[in-house]
Amino acid sequence: MASVTYDHVWKKFGDFVALNDVNLDIEDREFLVLVGPSGCGKTTALRCLAGLEDITDGEVRIGDQVVNDVAPKDRDIAMVFQSYALYPHMTVYDNMAFGLKLRKLPKEEIQKRVEDAAEILDIGQLLQRKPRELSGGQRQRVALGRAIVREPKVFLFDEPLSNLDAKLRVQTRAQISKLHQRLNTTFIYVTHDQTEAMTMATRIAVINKGIVQQVDTPQQLYDYPDNMFVAGFIGSPSMNFFNGKFTKEGDDMIVDLGSFRVKVPENRKEIYERLVGQEIIFGIRPEDIHNPEYAPPSIIAEEVEVDVDVTELMGNEIFLYLVSGDHNFVARVDPRTRVEMGDKITVTLNMDNMHIFDPVADPDNPVAIR
Repeated sequence: MASVTYDHVWKKFGDFVALNDVNLDIEDREFLVLVGPSGCGKTTALRCLAGLEDITDGEVRIGDQVVNDVAPKDRDIAMVFQSYALYPHMTVYDNMAFGLKLRKLPKEEIQKRVEDAAEILDIGQLLQRKPRELSGGQRQRVALGRAIVREPKVFLFDEPLSNLDAKLRVQTRAQISKLHQRLNTTFIYVTHDQTEAMTMATRIAVINKGIVQQVDTPQQLYDYPDNMFVAGFIGSPSMNFFNGKFTKEGDDMIVDLGSFRVKVPENRKEIYERLVGQEIIFGIRPEDIHNPEYAPPSIIAEEVEVDVDVTELMGNEIFLYLVSGDHNFVARVDPRTRVEMGDKITVTLNMDNMHIFDPVADPDNPVAIR
């Protein structure tokens, strides 16, 4: 068991900065997910930890040991890749046992580890099959088993579910979560899929352009994003953003968004007082835009008239693509809602869950004000 630390880690490929002064403390037995868009640096961070890439500057530690110059085979880690990378001519048993045979473990110990891992993953009946006889999900479990038998301090996962279909991804991510609880060791998992991150992680590190944007629990990231990038990346569909400004009307503070105006809740006015007259960005999640008929009774609500552009019936919910002036945005409403394309309707915004971002402080990635 071991903690993992990135201490001011930089990684450059020529003039390209893949990791920009990354500082990250991953606790022993934690399930940390690195999430971000393609090319953001998350896989590079994993490869630097695994020893597959040399870092340009800084330190990587596993436990108390600096591993910058430690060979990958001596770092006591196991890595599961997007590609299953199984030996096609070997049985499942031999694929799982191969690394242990190279380490010259006793035959009895190898057999015990393989059989124990096979039981955990429910692939005991597959041990004498070849990879070509397995489904994609079974091959991924074999790849997991090959990592488990090594009994490493840290497990590394690089988008291991990308090759599976949607139903199998849901099943396999549940298995990986159970696996973490059963093995009780440190898991570091890379994905671009924020749904995987939200459902599996004890904490999530959101990365963009090689910079760690925020590290927190899934719920905290969803409720209290530090900046506009995190707010837009976490949540599906993503948060709606509107350019606007604060104005005062008597004792009321108003968010003026051009095509519509909404009143700021009394308990939030003091927070935004200094921003009156300044350009701001207003954010509201699709699930905080309701059909007034089915809106939660206790929310602070502001009504807005909109045109319905597109409807998507999902069964348990409806996505409404709405238009108000120059604004296009999405609402996630109750499935009992009955609207059609072209309808003019009224929707209710839950102002308890509004977000405000300051583009003046950082035009490239406006910071959250709260």
